[in-house]
Amino acid sequence: MAKKVMIGLSGGVDSAVAAYLLIQEGYEVVGGFMRNWDAIANGDFLGNPTLNESQCPQEKDYDDACAVAEKLGIPLYRIDFVKEYWDYVFKYFLDEYKLGRTPNPDIFCNKYIKFDKFLNFAKEKGCDLIATGHYAKRVDLPSGRVEMHKCFDQNKDQTYFLSQVSQEQLKMCLFPLEGIDKKEVRRIASQLGLDVATKKDSTGVCFIGERNFKQFLNNYLPSKHGDIVDIKTGNVVGHHEGVLYYTLGQRRGLGIGGIHGIDPISWFVVAKNVSKNVLYVAQGDENEYLNSTSAIINNINWISEYKPTRPIHVGVKFRYRQADLGCSLIFISDDVVKLIFDAPYKAVTPGQAAVFYDGDNCLGGGIIDQIFKDNQPVKVYDYEIKD
Repeated sequence: MAKKVMIGLSGGVDSAVAAYLLIQEGYEVVGGFMRNWDAIANGDFLGNPTLNESQCPQEKDYDDACAVAEKLGIPLYRIDFVKEYWDYVFKYFLDEYKLGRTPNPDIFCNKYIKFDKFLNFAKEKGCDLIATGHYAKRVDLPSGRVEMHKCFDQNKDQTYFLSQVSQEQLKMCLFPLEGIDKKEVRRIASQLGLDVATKKDSTGVCFIGERNFKQFLNNYLPSKHGDIVDIKTGNVVGHHEGVLYYTLGQRRGLGIGGIHGIDPISWFVVAKNVSKNVLYVAQGDENEYLNSTSAIINNINWISEYKPTRPIHVGVKFRYRQADLGCSLIFISDDVVKLIFDAPYKAVTPGQAAVFYDGDNCLGGGIIDQIFKDNQPVKVYDYEIKD
């Protein structure tokens, strides 16, 4: 008997083609559309460009998912995880911003919603497995464990966002797009006559969508204007709209220009003092304040079969689509590692994810807790110029 798989149908082209490929492989396929955000109930007014539209984007996505399910001849469930998304993803998102850190909600949405709540729902409906339209590759090992590798289309690879998914969750999931690129996905969708073949990829916050980000945060973390200070001189060089709205390494949106000439020298965010509401900046892409040489990473999710007992050399991504950077990785405890960088790296930002690779094999990942420069802690969030 064919295994029953529930595919997360988002209303986009990737999940639509993933569903079709599963059918072609002989699975019994059902669809599940997740509704995880309610703009009105969640007070999502400021920065929301769709409030006055006749149909909200989520309802349009649901209509598109229904059209795909009908075209492919599969049933479609609509599942409401609005409360769960708020409790497990968005509350964490806000709590991190309150501390001045920069979280990645997509990673925790995968961990707690798509690969937990959705997986449990699929089991309740008699499914053996779930599937998603993520660009990632599952590799089954003789031991019974699975590895997660980068996919064929490495420009679209999404293993970074899946780095907190557990071994048991991965065993229950298929990634049908692992061997094709985005161009082929759109070609298949067009060949099938799916309206989503030319649909624009979703952007913005996971399941929330495109927003004016500062205005969106102002719904939940009201703005508090303050000074922008040159970290080198202590001089006030501008004013910010709320220190929580800015992230380490940010260049655009500061409103303070640069030293003008043939090549303007831009300002970059290099530190904050959240309690005193001061944003610190420095000039130049290579300024000394952006660099660090090591980091402590906590909340480690180790996917690989073997956890090293001695230092190993790995590639690491600190941001999505960043090239892998060389580091030595040392386990300090079961869920904490230290990374020693091969060279000083720029804008390694506490609160964001660090994801480890051995070639294409995604070993796991964690959350950047603290950064160091030449073994001295870099004070990113409680920085204060001393007299």
